[in-house]
Amino acid sequence: MTVEVKVEETKVAEVVVVPQEEPEKVVVVEERKNDVNGDVEVKEVDAADNDGPKTVQKSSSYKEESNFLSDLKEFERKALSELKLKLEEAILGNSLFKKEGAKKKEKEVEKEKEVEKPVEEEKEKEKETKEGEESGEQEGEKKEDVKPEGDNVKEKTVLECEEEKSEVVIEEKSEEIDRDISIWGVPLFPSKGSEGTDVVLLKFLRARDFKVNDALEMLKKTLQWRKESSIDSLLDEEIGVDLSSAFYMNGIDREGHPVCYNIYGVFENEELYAKAFGDEEKRKQFLRWRFQLMEKGIQKLDLRPGGIASLLQISDLKNSPSPSKKELRTAMSKAVTLLQDNYPEFVAKNIFINVPFWYYAFNALLSPFLAQRTKSKFVVVRPAKTTETLLKYVQAEEIPVQYGGFKRENDFEFSSEDGEVSELVIKAGSTETIEIPAAEVGATLLWDLTVVGWEVNYKEEFVPSDEASYTIIIQKGKKMSSNEEPTRNTFRNNEPGKVVLTIQNWSSKKKRVLYRYKTKKNASY
Repeated sequence: MTVEVKVEETKVAEVVVVPQEEPEKVVVVEERKNDVNGDVEVKEVDAADNDGPKTVQKSSSYKEESNFLSDLKEFERKALSELKLKLEEAILGNSLFKKEGAKKKEKEVEKEKEVEKPVEEEKEKEKETKEGEESGEQEGEKKEDVKPEGDNVKEKTVLECEEEKSEVVIEEKSEEIDRDISIWGVPLFPSKGSEGTDVVLLKFLRARDFKVNDALEMLKKTLQWRKESSIDSLLDEEIGVDLSSAFYMNGIDREGHPVCYNIYGVFENEELYAKAFGDEEKRKQFLRWRFQLMEKGIQKLDLRPGGIASLLQISDLKNSPSPSKKELRTAMSKAVTLLQDNYPEFVAKNIFINVPFWYYAFNALLSPFLAQRTKSKFVVVRPAKTTETLLKYVQAEEIPVQYGGFKRENDFEFSSEDGEVSELVIKAGSTETIEIPAAEVGATLLWDLTVVGWEVNYKEEFVPSDEASYTIIIQKGKKMSSNEEPTRNTFRNNEPGKVVLTIQNWSSKKKRVLYRYKTKKNASY
């Protein structure tokens, strides 16, 4: 016999995914087999030529390039050594930053010109008096009177100029050399021998294809920008706008990279949009908030050889405002440019999910401002492939439930000690079951389950060990569609038995089922 028992399902923050209009072209992400770095290539193809968009496969290019000297190629080691030499010379020569007195010196030069100007005028007067000698002795006397005065002015001017030049030289000689220059907590002076110095310098070299002079110039500009923008004090700065619902760090990926989420759909809220982009001052605050988050993310990294030295970035474009909104377009373009120019090689991959049709036009606008190496790290995913793609980079327990994973906000039910997520592949047109043992009476069973692509029939039952007992229906059979959130449910057993989860796949494609469960003992039993 079967008795139906309704068990309240545990749910949090239900998110309904609205299917978005698909573009005429889809994005195919292919791995370039012959590429030295193994980067992935993003290109558009006609949808008619493919059964569906292919998603990027996990490849060696996703792992960070080694920062150990022994793993570098000969030309890379040579470039690193040359950059360290040039950097040390720049630090010892106080030429790493623009001189604070540069403007002052410019004014001094202008002053010298102003002082020398009367001398030139005197020369003109001398010429005029010579031409007027024929006009009479009286004019000659006047000329004699003017000339000594001109000589005195000239001598005085040259003397003053020499004194001012000598003062400048003395000031330059007395300027102290700062060997403690650092960036992201890593000393830059090569002779200090910090193991993080090579890691940071390699980021700038890779961003400039190991062109030493270009890398040094990029580093100089970054240091100057950080100084002028007070970036080093940004971590402790109280910024007047809270954008934590739009940009936040959450978990790690399969390789250990911290994951940064950019949720642009929240800016559909007019109030938040106005707070972030309403005027020039607010847009400046937005940029500082975004840079602050980047600095916080870098604090989670290990800038040493062998350490995790970059982030994974996931950008959700679902319901995001159209780039036709000038304020958003301007702010984001500036943010992208400044992040690219001043945080080289800090993003391992940039995954764009829930991509709307307008993204392709927006990407075309941004593309000229992005380096090829930056663009090679882009992975573009349509809504139907979001979970499948994210699972290639992030474990299910680290993916938020709204993206098909098991991670819930402020949820402490499962921990790393509870075991990893298991996977079951269900062939097309077949049925599989998952059994959760419940041998101990009075225990509470808890489970999570998600199906990549869904479109399956699903039910939950408790089957007692005693054949004379009734089977209890926990969840009636129902069709699970692609917009379903991962299932979480609980059941407390009053007799020994097992919970059986049944998944029927009547589609023509195989399905991947991810699940985990645990048993919580009840103290009253």
